[in-house]
Amino acid sequence: MKKVITNLILVVSSFFVTNADAQTAYITNGDDNTVSVINVSTNTVVNTVPVGNNPFGVAVSPDGSMVYITNGSDNTVSVINTFTNAVSTTIPVGHWPYGLAVSYDGSKLYVSNGNDNTVSAINTANNTVSATIPVGISPFGVAISPDGTKVYVANSGDTTVSVISTASNTVLDTIIVGNNPQGVAFNSNGSKVYVPNCWSHNLNVIDASTNIVIDTIHFGGLLIGVVVSPDGSTVYVASAGGFVYVIDAATDTVLATIPVGSYSEGLSITPDGTKVYVANYSSNTVNVINTATNTVIATIPVGFHPIGFGNFISSCNVGIPSLNINSSSISIYPNPASTLLNIHHSTCTSQETLLITDLLGTEVYKENLTGIDNTISITTWTAGLYFYCLTPALPNGEGVSVRGKFVVQK
Repeated sequence: MKKVITNLILVVSSFFVTNADAQTAYITNGDDNTVSVINVSTNTVVNTVPVGNNPFGVAVSPDGSMVYITNGSDNTVSVINTFTNAVSTTIPVGHWPYGLAVSYDGSKLYVSNGNDNTVSAINTANNTVSATIPVGISPFGVAISPDGTKVYVANSGDTTVSVISTASNTVLDTIIVGNNPQGVAFNSNGSKVYVPNCWSHNLNVIDASTNIVIDTIHFGGLLIGVVVSPDGSTVYVASAGGFVYVIDAATDTVLATIPVGSYSEGLSITPDGTKVYVANYSSNTVNVINTATNTVIATIPVGFHPIGFGNFISSCNVGIPSLNINSSSISIYPNPASTLLNIHHSTCTSQETLLITDLLGTEVYKENLTGIDNTISITTWTAGLYFYCLTPALPNGEGVSVRGKFVVQK
């Protein structure tokens, strides 16, 4: 039997759906010091989590197990355990933290400290600040490149974006953008960075390989949040005027203007790209946009002055609960994995099928398990989050699905 190393994924007999296994949105409510937890499948608030004072930014860990919240006037970051929907720890950071982003392997968290002109680099293994990085004036939005090598920080007070090396935690470059840059977002392959400029009423498009602004798209209204579709084809920008602008990423032209609630700030997109969620500060609501029709299909009441600035939707697919307490155990390791994926199943039978899909639900691997221990080569798989489902076919025709997730890192 192979030894199961640190960071294995273990799915035990009674496997229940929790917020970590369901696609979930986490909305910061700035003036009632809570986070509204929304079930993305039903568009309903399923929990409300007390956090620190004046919560603002949100970042969800890649495996969906943790949610990080900046608390502005407390100078802290709350860490929510999504299995319990409770704050598990609180991390002291700089003065008035705004935006934050977690790396794709979940190991690092970067937090902008608006009144200190710094960024806190946090080691998520022990939830401590490992470095404090000087940047521009009033840093706001934060985004990490898909390969994890660079952090882009929008400095709202001096019309720049700071580019930080994650290896050295030092500023590599400073990019001149528009007036009062707010959000910042990468496309899926990391080739472009999008920065909405609130007071310039425009969106800068940056070539991430050269750190040069290659296009500027003009709008009306005060632009704040930005998100890019998983396939990189579409960009969504929130305007405080109560609109979401839809941009064709190939032509950098506006495809649609969608009316939403009053003073929309943060927005995030589901991993399959079918829905965009928009937090409306003055309306105390979240709007749900169908990306196929570019129309609002639901309005969800939340707390007082919702902000939701950052990636507030978990990337975890909806889990399926086990209906049989005698369901067997499976471990998949290491996690993250890079070249080989080891599978150990304590009671494997020839009737059990393992299915692995990528973030968008595309099948990447399927087989009937042949023994207790199996090894898969994943050298050709791209980096990202993957999901597995083990389905045993029982003699009476009924099956019990056991699900989990793991990260491939290159």
